[in-house]
Amino acid sequence: MRTRFPPDRKLTGRMLLTTFLLGLVYVAFAAALFALLKSIVVIVVVAAILLGAQYFFSDRIALTGMRARIVSPEEQPRLHGVIDRLCASANMPKPRVALAETDLPNAFATGRNTKRAVVCVTTGLLRRLDNAELEGVLAHELSHIAHRDVAVMTVASFLGVLAGLVARFAFYTQMFGGGRRNGDQVAIMVLLITVVSVVVYAISFLLVRALSRYRELAADRSGAMLTGRPSALAAALTKVTGDMARIPTRDLRAAEAFNAFFFAPAVGSRLSALLSTHPSLEVRLTRLAELSAGMGEPSA
Repeated sequence: MRTRFPPDRKLTGRMLLTTFLLGLVYVAFAAALFALLKSIVVIVVVAAILLGAQYFFSDRIALTGMRARIVSPEEQPRLHGVIDRLCASANMPKPRVALAETDLPNAFATGRNTKRAVVCVTTGLLRRLDNAELEGVLAHELSHIAHRDVAVMTVASFLGVLAGLVARFAFYTQMFGGGRRNGDQVAIMVLLITVVSVVVYAISFLLVRALSRYRELAADRSGAMLTGRPSALAAALTKVTGDMARIPTRDLRAAEAFNAFFFAPAVGSRLSALLSTHPSLEVRLTRLAELSAGMGEPSA
C-alpha cells in the first residue's frame, strides 16, 4: 500500500549510496573470510540464524527492554485519537500502540513490517507535550514505519555486529578444525582475521550511523509535511531535548541502548557527530525551519 508520506529525493539518494557502500564492505568481508577459511557455509548459517532472530522478534525485544505494554483506546484515548487521525491522513494501517511508564520523554517505532509495527510513547512524553507537538512526534514515528526504517536499520546494524562474531567463530573453527596447520600458521590466520574484522566493523559502524542520521532527517521532513506543521515538531524536539537534561544520568544511560529507536537520543555523542545515531538538534531545527518557510507556515 502506498502511503501519503512525501519522498525526499536528495535524502533517498544519500541513503541508497550509504547502503550501497555498506553492501560493498560486507561483500569484501565475506570474500576475505572465504579466502582465509576456504569455506563460507558456516558464515551464512550463523548470519541467517542471528539475523532471523533479531528481525522477527525486534518488536518484542524493544517493548520488553523498555518495559512497555500494549494499550487500548479506552486506556489511552488521546494517544489513539492522534494516531487514528495520522494513519487516516497517511493512508496507512494503524500500528499497535504501546505505553512505557517512565519519566524519560521519548517515543519510538519498531516491528519488521506494518502488520507487526508498534508505536511506543512514554508517559513522560505524554505529560510534557501538547496535542500539536505530540502529533508531530507521532507523525515522525509513523514515517519510520511507512518507510520500513526499522527493518532496514536492523539488517544494516546487524551486519556490523556480525563482523566481530564471525571473526571469533572463525578463529575457534581454525583452532579446533584445522589439524594440519602448525602454530605459526594459526597465529597468522588469527591476526589476519582480527585485522579484517576490526576494519570492517569500523567502516560499517560509521556507515550505519550515517544511514541512521539520514533516516531521522527523512522522518522529520515527511512527518512534518504530513501534519503541515514543522514548527510543532521543532517545538517538541526542543522541549524533549531540554527536559532530557533533567532526567537522572543513570536512567539516561539505561536507555542509551535504544537511542537508534528513539525520537531523540537519550545520550548524545560527546566525541563526534559521526558517531551519533541522530543529527544534532541544531541541524534538525534548521531543516524544519527551512521546511516551514517553504510551506508558508505562519510564525507562532
